[in-house]
Amino acid sequence: QVPLVESGGGLVQAGGSLRLSCVYSRRTFSGYAMGWFRQAPGKEREFVANITWSGATTYYADSVKGRFTISRANAKNTVYLQMNSLKPEDTAVYYCAAGRLSGSPLAYGYWGQGTQVTVSS
Repeated sequence: QVPLVESGGGLVQAGGSLRLSCVYSRRTFSGYAMGWFRQAPGKEREFVANITWSGATTYYADSVKGRFTISRANAKNTVYLQMNSLKPEDTAVYYCAAGRLSGSPLAYGYWGQGTQVTVSS
């Protein structure tokens, strides 16, 4: 059973919006921080945003600050990434992860399979 399942990726024009969702097992990940990372072809996986279990604290990469919003609904076992004003440079595979609140992927022990986001110019 895949512990984290992302959805919501797709093809969008520059300036458009997408909302990614990540469903997790509440029994497995109770208390965990959740993060979104992305990886473009030929590049390393990079931090996008993260959120504490309560949702009270969030952090964003400078490149997405003001455009992306991370949120979670623990009652629905789901974390979201609302992406607005998308740019071609946002094109990547986006991954949901569960672990410690950190900008480093090493702090996250559980990963989803990824969802492709492509932004056309």
